Amino acid sequence: MNTGTTPSGRIVRTEKDGLPILWTYVPEMPEEDARRATPWLTVVRWEYDGSGNNGMPSAAENQQMLQLEGALAQIERPEFYIEAYRRVGAGLREYVFYIADRDRFLKEFNSHVAGHPRHPIEIKFYEDEAWSELRDLIDDFSAA
Repeated sequence: MNTGTTPSGRIVRTEKDGLPILWTYVPEMPEEDARRATPWLTVVRWEYDGSGNNGMPSAAENQQMLQLEGALAQIERPEFYIEAYRRVGAGLREYVFYIADRDRFLKEFNSHVAGHPRHPIEIKFYEDEAWSELRDLIDDFSAA
């Protein structure tokens, strides 16, 4: 995760319906300039069959997810794309980040996944200039 500096990330384990969920995030907000430049909360969701493997993806699915993750990493840069958090478990993998421009993101994203098999994902955008999604996550996990 890139926030303009090199803060250490955290991994938190929660449970849903008795299945583990692993969250990876940086427990501090990026600089204000970076936050102002990236007001669009972007969620990439990958639902999978979590009935086996203790709610985690199969090895084959995980390899495809890592391929997607590699494509997302190629887009990440402080003025355009800042990762907020990731979660995996209980049948859902999410990559959550903030971006500067939706159309530019989709163009870059599509160019980086053009050679991949079709990923079963859904991408949603939300305007979040206050970065409340990440702030709430940091607050929730720091209180736990």
